[in-house]
Amino acid sequence: MARFRIRGGNPLNGRFQPAGNKNAALPMLAACLLTDEPVTLHNVPFIQDVEVMLQLLSALGVEVRREGTTVSLEAAGVKATELDPDLCRRVRASILLAGPLVGRYGSATFVPPGGDVIGRRRLDTHFYGLTKMGCEVSLGERFRLHAERLRGAELLLDEASVTATENILMAAALAEGVTTLYHAACEPHVQDLCELLVRMGARIEGQGTNRIRVEGVSRLHGAECTVGSDYVEVGSFLAAAAATGGALTVQGQPDDLALRILGRSFQKLGIVWQFEGDVLRLPAEQTRAIQKDLASAIPKIEDGIWPAFPSDLMSVAIVLATQCTGSLLFFEKMFESRMYFVDRLIEMGAQIVQCDPHRVLVQGPAALHATHMSSPDIRAGMALVIAALCARGESVIDNVAMIDRGYERVDERLRMLGADIERIA
Repeated sequence: MARFRIRGGNPLNGRFQPAGNKNAALPMLAACLLTDEPVTLHNVPFIQDVEVMLQLLSALGVEVRREGTTVSLEAAGVKATELDPDLCRRVRASILLAGPLVGRYGSATFVPPGGDVIGRRRLDTHFYGLTKMGCEVSLGERFRLHAERLRGAELLLDEASVTATENILMAAALAEGVTTLYHAACEPHVQDLCELLVRMGARIEGQGTNRIRVEGVSRLHGAECTVGSDYVEVGSFLAAAAATGGALTVQGQPDDLALRILGRSFQKLGIVWQFEGDVLRLPAEQTRAIQKDLASAIPKIEDGIWPAFPSDLMSVAIVLATQCTGSLLFFEKMFESRMYFVDRLIEMGAQIVQCDPHRVLVQGPAALHATHMSSPDIRAGMALVIAALCARGESVIDNVAMIDRGYERVDERLRMLGADIERIA
């Protein structure tokens, strides 16, 4: 397997152009199954999860054409509704094909999806929504879904699951009648999917809120849409530049709300940025002093459903905190295994107390030293890269294929900013 060799100590400086949002691209690719006509997506990132999704679609009979960051898909020749088991196990987003397959073809068969091991990742909400809409679900070594005709329903989701919301939205677009989702996810990538579906002829109201109403139509047509910028990638590179004492200019950044959400938590770490038109500038002159709460209480960064701080940025924020002065509590509410990677940081010299599976207390600044480690998941893998960039000496990170699943050409783009990083086959 490929690994990274990283020599720490170089501040990251330069211009950064974020790629398309991974979590938007994957459901938007799945939506091509809802029509016979071509669906064209721009700004699709070059990452492994996208490549696996394209292979899954191609195996079903979808014609896939890729030119640069533009992907064209045509599902007129779909002959099967059973997903390739090996491909399913490689990506969690394979579950996103269930909704459109049942919605348009009446059936779907697949094995439990793979993806990052960051705790239990429930599928209950997916099956609850599809069952309420008239889908029969048989569970076992393979999941078998069947419906003669999906019908609209009023759904109160037990959790604001992003992928369940997306799956149900795609199924509801072709269902008979009206589907209303309460406690729906409203992240930017859910909004991107809604925009594509509307361009395809879907009737959707309430996107961007936790109550979404879908009036089913008899058919959808082709459309063209652009995947939004990845705010998680922007946050990751901002954290890397700030942790190494560098400066970053970000062009093509995500929407204003996403940056305000990130900025609110970064300010607690003594990190601020400015805007010049549509360009974000992170200057090198940062206090990196953790801002105490009222009465000098230890501050806290906690994640949650949108518009809370994203869970996908908790890992990189923890590494950034090791390079800041003061104490900060991180409270991870979404996944019970997200925090386990901090053992690697402690081995590198970080002053971290793991209170329980969901909370860690970080005291900084810490002089990190190089070590040999392995990437456990996408986001923890990126966090370990940032830690290695801050550390004295040469670090080696194994299993970087995990990082490639979510970050496009991360080593090349870091080198362009001055990082001493090398990919070794």
